[in-house]
Amino acid sequence: MQPALRITTKVLPGNKIEIKIPEAEIGDSVDVFVILPEKAQPKRRSVLEIIEQSRRRHASRTAEDIDRQLQQERLSWES
Repeated sequence: MQPALRITTKVLPGNKIEIKIPEAEIGDSVDVFVILPEKAQPKRRSVLEIIEQSRRRHASRTAEDIDRQLQQERLSWES
């Protein structure tokens, strides 16, 4: 079985990585595998889910309350 070495490193500027292998000698050939971390995909919500969430946040406001607020705002424009 071939020896393996696991090294975790950071991506450097220029999208480069640097690794040091103490067991290797100058001129040795090595295979390098890069495994990128999985990034969580943002959950896509439907328009209906967004509307329902908005309604739950403002459940106490009725259509009459909104109409009254709009009417008051319109009246303030005329003064």
